Amino acid sequence: MTTLIINIKQLIQVREANILKVSGEEMKTLPLIENAYLLIENDTIVDFGKMEDCYSTKAETIIDASGKIVMPTWCDSHTHVVYAGNRVQEFVDRINGLSYEDIANRGGGILNSAKTLQNTTEDDLYQQSLQRINQLIKLGTGALEIKSGYGLTLEAELKMLRVIKRLKKEQNIKIKATFLGAHAVPKEFKDNKSGYLDHIIKDMLPKIESEDLADYIDIFCEKGYFDLEDTKRIMEAGKKYGLKSKIHVNQFNSFGGVKLAVEYNAVSVDHLEELSPEDVIALQNSNTMPVALPSCSYFLSIPYTPAKQLLEAGLPIALATDYNPGSTPSGNMNFVVSTACIKMKLTPEEAINAATLNGAFAMEISNQYGSITKGKKANLIITKPIENYNYLPYAFGENCIEKILINGKLVL
Repeated sequence: MTTLIINIKQLIQVREANILKVSGEEMKTLPLIENAYLLIENDTIVDFGKMEDCYSTKAETIIDASGKIVMPTWCDSHTHVVYAGNRVQEFVDRINGLSYEDIANRGGGILNSAKTLQNTTEDDLYQQSLQRINQLIKLGTGALEIKSGYGLTLEAELKMLRVIKRLKKEQNIKIKATFLGAHAVPKEFKDNKSGYLDHIIKDMLPKIESEDLADYIDIFCEKGYFDLEDTKRIMEAGKKYGLKSKIHVNQFNSFGGVKLAVEYNAVSVDHLEELSPEDVIALQNSNTMPVALPSCSYFLSIPYTPAKQLLEAGLPIALATDYNPGSTPSGNMNFVVSTACIKMKLTPEEAINAATLNGAFAMEISNQYGSITKGKKANLIITKPIENYNYLPYAFGENCIEKILINGKLVL
C-alpha cells in the first residue's frame, strides 16, 4: 500500500538516520522542507523532498496537505495510563489547601489508586486504558511508555503489566512497558519497607520475567518514599533480570538520585523539578536522557524543570506527560509542548525536538520513531491549515490536528 502526501506547507523534523537525539545548541534547530511531499509504502517512510522534485507515482492514496504541516507523532516516554477510576476528590482537596503529602498521609494518593485498581477486573482495566490510549492517538501520540505501580501487590502489578502487554499486542501504537512496583510502600508493609522491596525482588520480578511483561524497571526515588539505597537495590535487581532503569527522581528534592541513576546507565531520569549543579555534572558525558513533565508541575503548582540549565550545559531534554490519575490527569502532548514553551521558556524548536526525537530516545526507539527519516515508521501528524509550526505551542487551547497516520494508515 502506498500513500503520497503532497503540497505540504512545512515538513518538519527531517533527519538523517544516524541522528538519534539532539542536545544543547542542536535543539534550537528543527530541520524542515517547505512545499514538500512525502511517500509512504506500507508502514514506512520511503521518500520525501520538495514538491518540484516529486516524481509521478501510482500511489493508492493521495493526501493534499496544502497549507498544512506534516510532522512525526509525539513520543511520550513517561505515562501511567493504565489505571482504574480517578482521583477527582483529591483535586478538590488540593484546591481547599491540602498538599500532595497531606493527601498521601491520610491514605490518598498512590495508595488510593492502588486500592481501586486491586478491585478492578483485568478486562475492565484494559477497556478503561484502551479508551484513554485511543484519545491519546487522536491528540497526536504515536509512541508511549506505560508504567505499572498502581497495584502494589503481586497480583495487581501483574494485572497491570498483563494489560500493558495486551495493549502492546492488540494496538498499532508503539508501547514500552515499565515495572514500577516501588511506587509507594503499601499499607501492609507500612513499617517494613525493606520487606516490601524483598517482595518485589524475590516474588514479583521472577514472575515478570517468566511472562515477559516489562522492558524497564523504575522506582520513586524521593523523600518519604524510597531512598538511594532502595533505588540501588531495585536497579541492581532489575539488571539481573535484563531490565534497564527509568527512574522517577528529583520531583521534590535533590539528594543524589540522578548521579546514582547515571552510574547504573539509566535510560532516563524523569521529573527533575529540583536540580543541583551536581546533578547537571552527573548527566554530562552520559547517555541518560533527562525527562521533564511540565503538565505535572502545572497541575500540582510545583516548580518546572529548569530545562534551560540543562541545555546550557550541552545536555538533551525530552518532554513527556506523566499521564496519571493523581498529579497529571491528561495525556495531551500538545499541551505539554505549549507549557514547556510558556513556562520553561523552551523555543518551539527545542520543545518539538524534546517531544519527538528525544522522547523516542528515552524509550530507545529513536531508530524507528521521532523524526521524518527514510526507513522510519510512518507515524505522522497532519495539522489543519496553520501559519507555521510556531503556531502549535502558541495556540495552547486549540486542537490543530486534522489527520493522524499510525504505521502508514489513517486513524483520524
